[in-house]
Amino acid sequence: MIHIALQKKLTAANGTMLLDININIEQGKLVTLYGESGAGKTSIFRIIAGLLHADKGIITVHQNTWLDTDKGICLKPQQRKIGFVFQEYALFPNMTVKENLLFALEKGQDRQIIKELIDIIELGELQNRKPKNLSGGQKQRVALARAMVRKPEILMLDEPLSALDTKMRAKLQDYILKIHKQFNLTTLLISHEIGEVIKMSDHIFSIKNGKVVKQGKPIDVFSTKQVSGKFQFSGEIIEIKKEDVIYVITILIGANFVKIVADETEAQTMAIGDKVIVASKAFNPLLQKIN
Repeated sequence: MIHIALQKKLTAANGTMLLDININIEQGKLVTLYGESGAGKTSIFRIIAGLLHADKGIITVHQNTWLDTDKGICLKPQQRKIGFVFQEYALFPNMTVKENLLFALEKGQDRQIIKELIDIIELGELQNRKPKNLSGGQKQRVALARAMVRKPEILMLDEPLSALDTKMRAKLQDYILKIHKQFNLTTLLISHEIGEVIKMSDHIFSIKNGKVVKQGKPIDVFSTKQVSGKFQFSGEIIEIKKEDVIYVITILIGANFVKIVADETEAQTMAIGDKVIVASKAFNPLLQKIN
């Protein structure tokens, strides 16, 4: 179990904001911090990593204390077993892919982990290339592999896929899930993409103005009511068209379009750009607007 209780005064767009959270994270889960820009999500990550000091707080990771301001305990960043992946790839431009990974090794660490990661994240054909010769998706795969070199207790992902196109984003989501499960990681993700959060997360903390306003399973947090069914997908409404006495609502799910028939009452609650959940129950499609 990971326990995080933090307080920190932050400068926000509208003045001073008090970051004040108290959360528990179960070991081995993939947990997302969700919220608008400026809500305090990245500051939480930075405090966990030891890159930003809390005014008051406690961080315990599997009974090991990383931070306790009352007792004067504050481990240095290099003492915290964390893998950090940013939106920016932050690779060394003068090093090859393999050299970037080797540079992340701890003194005396077995180099076998480099070969394992190159195989798992499929970097074999890229290992002798320098970053300038890689695509955005390939660079992010290298950044993910590098974050895993020291076998972290916590993998932290700060909007790592936001700069990628839909197809590459989906592929990288699969790589992250594969790594998360194979290494039995506790993974913390920051994401603004609802579909990504629903696909990847076991649990979500919705952050607003520095505080947790809602938490739970993603489908419960985003839905205004309980939705069940054989399958569930999230998407965005791109067209609402009336045909005779019914409405046809076109929804973009990933790179695919789905058309759902709705009655007038249901259609009037929807608008182009709304995020929705499409579910199926007894072969009848259900449409649920999400927050």
